[in-house]
Amino acid sequence: MTQLLKTSKDQMKVWRHHLHQHPETEFSVFDTAALVVQKLTEFGLVVHQGIGKIGIVGQLTKGTSTQAIGLRADMDALAIQEQNEFSHKSLNDGCMHACGHDGHTSMLLGAAQELAAHGDFDGTVYFVFQPDEEHGAGAQAMIDDGLFERFPMQAIYGLHNMPGMAAGHMSMNSGGVMASEDNFKIVVKGRGGHASQPHHHIDPLVIGAEILLALQTIVARSIGPEHQAVVSATEFVTDGAVNVIPSTVTITGDCRSFSEPVQDLIEARMGQLVAGICQAHGAEHEFIYDRVFWATINSEKETQSAGKAAVALLGQEQVDLACRPKSISEDFSSMLRVKDGCYVFLGNGIDSVGGCMLHNPHYDFNDDVLETGAAYWVTLVQQELAADALVD
Repeated sequence: MTQLLKTSKDQMKVWRHHLHQHPETEFSVFDTAALVVQKLTEFGLVVHQGIGKIGIVGQLTKGTSTQAIGLRADMDALAIQEQNEFSHKSLNDGCMHACGHDGHTSMLLGAAQELAAHGDFDGTVYFVFQPDEEHGAGAQAMIDDGLFERFPMQAIYGLHNMPGMAAGHMSMNSGGVMASEDNFKIVVKGRGGHASQPHHHIDPLVIGAEILLALQTIVARSIGPEHQAVVSATEFVTDGAVNVIPSTVTITGDCRSFSEPVQDLIEARMGQLVAGICQAHGAEHEFIYDRVFWATINSEKETQSAGKAAVALLGQEQVDLACRPKSISEDFSSMLRVKDGCYVFLGNGIDSVGGCMLHNPHYDFNDDVLETGAAYWVTLVQQELAADALVD
């Protein structure tokens, strides 16, 4: 690939490897945030700290236009023990960048450096560095702390690397592009006792099994085929023993869909099934349904803008403008519920360099796409905040 940026892509690689060696989770991204603040300050941006506990916004203004857009990267890692052996592997036991947020942060820093030094645009860019994406709390924390009131922007954009997609290719889609994630917990409260006398007990194991099977009817018999949804029970735990019928059974799991009405329907049907089955057997129950991530819904205008920038940078053959929605989840969805924007995917590779799936102990971000990601941000900014653009 020919050089896309005037500033050095080698710097992004250095930053990325440093971040990969020093991963931090949730809101405890202290060293990561310090590096981001240091670099943004060196580039000459106005830096705002402590938004949503430890989130950062770098502000870069050129010209006189009041137009503004936001670009967002996530900073947190995962509580996974890395199994790679390369020189930049994690130095923090039990913690690694297994989702590529080290690359996302480095690409956005590279774009900030490029735009500060060489950017030709008229308006303001807000570089948003967010904590705790993995647990779905960081975006909402920044929103609750006044992100969009303190930094008025017309739209916000996000990006995620995607293993299994050719390195440097990009994809996006208007509308639902990633699923919501809801977690559920069902506790069946029966009456346990000796396994030789089941007629004296209320067996929560049998009741739980009936519930487990009934959950499979929610998508098959309650949700229209034009909608996408997944209901998965992932854990079945009892307090019994080899010769003891348990008193309680706990079932936990995960639900995915692409709209709030479908989320509502899944929750309602699950609650009805659990209550009805437990009542039929004389058992009590507890039912908890938590909405962890909203569906990621790209707005049409901003998706067209993102696609235009990607095609201008890479060419039509390397950009999919109508990708299939993905059942993974992302808390950028919280930002898109209150602000128009678009979330896109950047290919991380299909071979041994970038093909390892996310959240895997052998995953690593592909350094070869750092320049592509940063150049995409630069292209998008100069397109959306063009110095000669006519404001409606």
